[in-house]
Amino acid sequence: MLTTVQLVLAGIGIGILMAAPIGPVNILVIQRAVSRGFWGGLAAGIGAVIGDGLLAAIAGFSVTAISDVMFAYAGWIQFIGGMLLIGFGLALLFASPTLTIPLDKKSDLWEHTGIIPQTFFLTVTNPGAVLGMAAMIGGFSALIGGISHLEALLLVAAVMGGSLLWWLGLSELIAYVRHKLTEGRLRLINRIAGTVLLAFGAILLVQGLIEHFR
Repeated sequence: MLTTVQLVLAGIGIGILMAAPIGPVNILVIQRAVSRGFWGGLAAGIGAVIGDGLLAAIAGFSVTAISDVMFAYAGWIQFIGGMLLIGFGLALLFASPTLTIPLDKKSDLWEHTGIIPQTFFLTVTNPGAVLGMAAMIGGFSALIGGISHLEALLLVAAVMGGSLLWWLGLSELIAYVRHKLTEGRLRLINRIAGTVLLAFGAILLVQGLIEHFR
């Protein structure tokens, strides 16, 4: 049996491990933090935190109804996620290389909340995130001989906390160095981010079509 502290630490570790690998959400958070500052990056990360929480809850509580719906419509969900990523990628490729929020201007989280549902959707449509969370939570539960509903709730909260810690740290890091970015560097960041998002979108689109016509 694990203590409460051990359970929380395990959940935080899972949250960080799920958030850290470079993927479309990391690219979006970095680009948002570059152009819009700390709160812009964090807002993008919060969508992923909520998505990670949903995936952790499905795995921890074995919420089969939600899980069945997600798998039943996996093709359409991935197709829409792929189109969304391609849209993000094209927007960045043609975006003007400027800081949307100037260095001398303060903003707050509420100005950037529009990105939250978008990164949430990108998180829950990522097959790697779905399978990875199921494997981590399922493996952890099996390792300790199962968890109660209360422990599952605590674990889900800890996973979200770990994910939030990652996005806080990443957003703060990028916001700290954004003053060193020239117009040329901003253009390069936009092109790299746009190209990567287009690639992720194309992969997700193909996976969605394969899943739909299987």
